[in-house]
Amino acid sequence: MELTTVWFALIAVLWIGYFTLEGFDFGVGMLLPVLAEDDRERRVMINTIGPVWDGNEVWLLVAGGATFAAFPEWYATLFSGFYLPLLLILLALIARGVAFEYRAKGHGEEWRGRWDATIVIGSFIPSLLWGVAFANILRGVPIDADKEYVGGFFNLLNPYALVGGATTLLLFLTHGAIYISLKTDGPIRERARALALKVGLAAAVVAVVFLVWTQVMTGDAGSAVLFVLAALSLVAGLGAILRGREGWAFTGTFVALALAVAGLFWALFPDVMPTSLADGLSLTTSNASSTHYTLTVMTVVAVIFTPIVLCYQAWTYWVFRQRITVHHIPADPVAAPVR
Repeated sequence: MELTTVWFALIAVLWIGYFTLEGFDFGVGMLLPVLAEDDRERRVMINTIGPVWDGNEVWLLVAGGATFAAFPEWYATLFSGFYLPLLLILLALIARGVAFEYRAKGHGEEWRGRWDATIVIGSFIPSLLWGVAFANILRGVPIDADKEYVGGFFNLLNPYALVGGATTLLLFLTHGAIYISLKTDGPIRERARALALKVGLAAAVVAVVFLVWTQVMTGDAGSAVLFVLAALSLVAGLGAILRGREGWAFTGTFVALALAVAGLFWALFPDVMPTSLADGLSLTTSNASSTHYTLTVMTVVAVIFTPIVLCYQAWTYWVFRQRITVHHIPADPVAAPVR
């Protein structure tokens, strides 16, 4: 197997890790004003992701760095063409991180309310725009013969891309609600289970529309198998939450997201950014890649350090595996900052 193919697959794995892990904490952030009835319940929700949200974002950083090093042409065209949506995502992630840290630094409902709103907005924007961005990559964008994006922002707001954005948004909401039901106890757990089923049904409908559309547009037999398995996993997860089996339900949505993202990358290969212009040039794993020497060095580094990072993150989840209730939350948020 060529190293360009290996690194395309590795970048796909990194995005799978990002969507499956960051997806549920985006969902938790968006559901903050929906599931929590008071400040202590909101702090319970934030504490469920407090030890892991920043580690989940590492997957995005590594995916971006790997794309820059392995496929510089892809990185350059992507970040120039998708400059505005990617900037909005970046600003949302920065604001969201600041909100997690500063929410408990002051007194008063108004102070906490502003930061809660920042968390909600900072979770909503990436959840929507990541789907829009990936859908546009699959659909193809205006790239000329010089490998440069020649479209505008409104080229990205097409029906297929908007369905893609709705898909990631609803899937993350479902994933987050199931995670809350898995990590909490008491009334908030019951509310999360009920909401997960309702949102999950809507997510299933929209996701099927998006995946079928993708399959018809650019898929093959391999992507069809992955999409079907993703749909079955989502249905199984919803069935598990209906029976009160939160662990299996979370596994179902986790696997569904992983298989769906894998199917999207399968459908995209060997392109990395197809062009929608008749006289344009699609970027592929061959014409957008770095030199063989660069890919070889990257492979050696990845083989050494990837297992270390995976073991550390798995250990973090194991340490913070217990459920959280309002009884674990002190009355004074300033005395015990949320982390």
